[in-house]
Parts: sequence; structure tokens; C-alpha cells
Amino acid sequence: MKSYVGLDVSLATTAICVIDEHGRQVKMTCAASDPQAIAAALRRDAKKVVRIVLESGQLSTWLTRELRALDLPVVCVDARQAHRALSGRLNKSDPADAEGLAQLVRTGWFREVHIKSLTSDRLRALLSARDRLIRIRKELEGQVRGTLKTFGIKLGSFGRGREREGFRHQARMVSGDDPALKAALAALLAAHQAVCREFALLESLLRRTTRTHELIGRMMTVPGIGPITAAAFVAVIDSPDRFRNAASVA
Repeated sequence: MKSYVGLDVSLATTAICVIDEHGRQVKMTCAASDPQAIAAALRRDAKKVVRIVLESGQLSTWLTRELRALDLPVVCVDARQAHRALSGRLNKSDPADAEGLAQLVRTGWFREVHIKSLTSDRLRALLSARDRLIRIRKELEGQVRGTLKTFGIKLGSFGRGREREGFRHQARMVSGDDPALKAALAALLAAHQAVCREFALLESLLRRTTRTHELIGRMMTVPGIGPITAAAFVAVIDSPDRFRNAASVA
């Protein structure tokens, strides 16, 4: 008899519900949120599995990719759609949600979420880290400027070099002899220097990565498109054939 499986994933454990083709519960169990542990539980408790479903979430990309590598027919569904479908259930426990997901996949009432490639996720990780470092750098610079304004000191403009050495030099020069101000600025400027250094290293790695990527290199031939824009576009799109037409990309 065919069976369908719902996985309700949390950080530590995953509730697993197996139902048959008529919607009757066959097995309810729990396993660690690890692909090998989940696969072992499914091989033990589920026979002739047609489809396995889990909601999109923090671990869903990793679990879906790893379970597919173990030849399991797993799909990831939109968490918002699944929430609307499951919100009417009286019991909101993890096992109940796992059963609800299994019923969804049995009836076919679900929208599958595209799981991006490992290459795309690596690009996104580099771009996200780069963006965060830029935000931290700007926050530190704003904190330094705000701190100095309290003492009536206004910083002027400075060069736009990646290391921002001009900003740190100017802040040190105007800090004066106030011990509290000097201590505060020393801590902020040390953090600023470290962030700038790590940003430069990450930027260099990202640009080296884009030079070896065929599609990114092709996009960079478009006037006005640099490595960061091209990498961001490729990371988001990942697989163009998942879009019906160009207008749906937006």
C-alpha cells in the first residue's frame, strides 16, 4: 500500500507521520533533525513512500537537499500556504502538524518551493555576509560621529577607501584628552578597523569567485553591471527554467 509522510521540523527533533493512501495514520514517530536519522526512521516505518513533505524554514533547504541525495521523494512546501491549511486544526502539536502535512501531500493541495543549488547558496552566503559587514561599518561610523557631536566635535568628509583609514585617523586626531571619550573611541575604532579588514578579505574572495563563474561573467558584459550585481542576480534566480516567463521573475 502506498504511503505519504509529513515532517514537522524543529531545531532539535522532527515529528514524522506516515499515512496510507486512504488517509489513515500508519505510524507516528520522532527523530533527530538530521537527514540520516530521518531516513533511518522512514526506512523502518514507511513502505512504498510516494512523497515526503516538509515546510520551508531554516533547516528545510539542507534537509531537502540531503534527503534527496538519499533517494527519498521529498518536497518542500510553502510555509505560509501550509499554515493556512493547518490553522483550522484544533490540535496544534508537532505530531498533529506532521499529520496535517502528510494529508496535504496525499491530496496534492500544496505548492512546492524551489530548493536552490549549493552554488547559489554559497553565493548568497558571501553576499549576505558582505551586506552585513557594510551595515556594521556604517553603524560604527554613525556611533563615532554621534559620540563626538555630544562633545561638540564634528567630523568632516574622508576618503572612500575600503579600509576607511582616513575616518579612523580623523576621529583619533579630534578625540582630545578626555579619558572616557578616548576609551570609547578606541573600542569603536578597533571594531571598525577589524570590520573593514574582514570586509576587504570577503570582497576579494567574492570577486575571485565571480571571475570563475561563467554566467556571472556573461552578465558582466552588460554595461553598468558589475560583479556584485551580477552575483546577486544569479544567486536569486538560480534556475531560470522555474519561471514561466520573464515578467514573472520580478
